Amino acid sequence: MNDIQQNTATRMTKSIDSLKHELSKIRTGRAHPSLLEQINVSYYGTDTALSKVANIAVEDARTLTVTPWEKNMVQTIEKAIMKSDLGLNPSTNGMVIRVPLPLLTEERRRSLVKIVKHEAENGRVAIRNIRRDANTEISKKLKEKLISEDDARAGEDKVQKLTDQYIKEIEKLLEAKEADLLSI
Repeated sequence: MNDIQQNTATRMTKSIDSLKHELSKIRTGRAHPSLLEQINVSYYGTDTALSKVANIAVEDARTLTVTPWEKNMVQTIEKAIMKSDLGLNPSTNGMVIRVPLPLLTEERRRSLVKIVKHEAENGRVAIRNIRRDANTEISKKLKEKLISEDDARAGEDKVQKLTDQYIKEIEKLLEAKEADLLSI
């Protein structure tokens, strides 16, 4: 039973970490290098992550700088940033590409909140699927007479408590990100 609970807790923690990573990609008013992480550029014919061909840094609260490692990549990176769905307009100054972040409009903030809520719901579904897997495993052990009915019931209760705990954590993450997006 302890193995099932540890495995369940580990998988749920990984789901929370994945949700945190997804939420960090959604931009608020502040500049953060992870904003450009999902952008791919053509590097000698191969799609490569921007972070693999350039250094991404925060110049100030509203500006990112991208410094390519090769001079011939400046134009390619600039085009990739413009083509992305982030609505950014980079400007080049020699080897440095500056990416100013425009203020978020109220409409854009609302649409980002919807995206955040969708990501949180995906996280909840993942947690529930892990709970289902754990309960299925407990049921199998019960059918094979490896555990008693009382142990099975206690195990399912513990799995439910874990599920509730991780769902609450998702709610906290959602509230924090929502407040961050809606603050001006």
